[in-house]
Amino acid sequence: MKAEICTKQARFTLERLHAELGGKILENKKEAQRLAADMKHVEAVLKMLDPSYSIRSIAVRRRKPNPYFKRGTIFRSVLEILRDAPEPMTTSEITSRLFALKGVAQPSREDFRNLFGGVHASLRNNEEKSVRAVGDEHPAKWSVI
Repeated sequence: MKAEICTKQARFTLERLHAELGGKILENKKEAQRLAADMKHVEAVLKMLDPSYSIRSIAVRRRKPNPYFKRGTIFRSVLEILRDAPEPMTTSEITSRLFALKGVAQPSREDFRNLFGGVHASLRNNEEKSVRAVGDEHPAKWSVI
């Protein structure tokens, strides 16, 4: 008798899960249709601006989220590191310190390169606003203004 109750509960739960997943699929199909229509409108405006423009040259942009930092938080962490640093630091040193703060002792080469790129872009975007490159050395050493 006990196994029969568990089976009924499992069946009921699985049926509800199946129905929810089906609903999500329908929502995503509708969203895909809306996005496709939006893209066609953008393409039409591009053609109005320049009839000879090739839309095929536009690459699809895929964002891969950073597994260590949420969007918009890298530069804040960089500023904290630079404020605590006794002397200016290179982008590589900052990146290594960020991994240490996250508890990653040996990041993969790809992870290091990806985070390095984010740190470097953040520093360049905020150059002379809140950070500055110190001296004419290469690689540049950064400090807070």
